[in-house]
Amino acid sequence: MDLSWWSIEVRDGEYPARAWRDAYSPALIEAALTHGARDWAFRSEDFGVVFELGFADEADWQRFRQLPAVIAALDAVAPDSLYVYRGRGGSAGAVHPRRRGPLPAAGAAAVPIEPEPPIVARPPLEPPLTTTEEPPLLVA
Repeated sequence: MDLSWWSIEVRDGEYPARAWRDAYSPALIEAALTHGARDWAFRSEDFGVVFELGFADEADWQRFRQLPAVIAALDAVAPDSLYVYRGRGGSAGAVHPRRRGPLPAAGAAAVPIEPEPPIVARPPLEPPLTTTEEPPLLVA
C-alpha cells in the first residue's frame, strides 16, 4: 500500500520545539490514528521536531487537518517556526533522505599559495639636500 505522507515541522524559536512535542504529541497521535493515519513518527532534529504522518489518501489528511485538536496544536506554534508540507524528511520535504557527498581524501595536497611579490629598493630620483644648501624659494 502506497501512503500519502505529510509532515508537520516545528522549528526551535522563542520556545523549544521539543516542549511543543511533549505538550501536543498525545492529542496529535490520537487524532491521527482515529482519523485514518496508517503510520506516523516523531523525529527530533537539530532545528526542532518533525511529525510525519502516512494516510491512505489525501481526504484522510484533510479531515485530520481540520480537527480542533490539530488546529490548536498548530496555533500554539509561532508562524515563522511552523512548516506543513506533503512528503517526508526534514525541511527538504524529500521522500527519501539525501545521500552524503564524497568524503575528502586523506592524502590530499594543500592548496598552493602564491608567494608575496619581492620588494625592490630603487635609488632616489633627486639627491637629498645637504645642510649647507638652502631649498629653492617658490614664488607664486
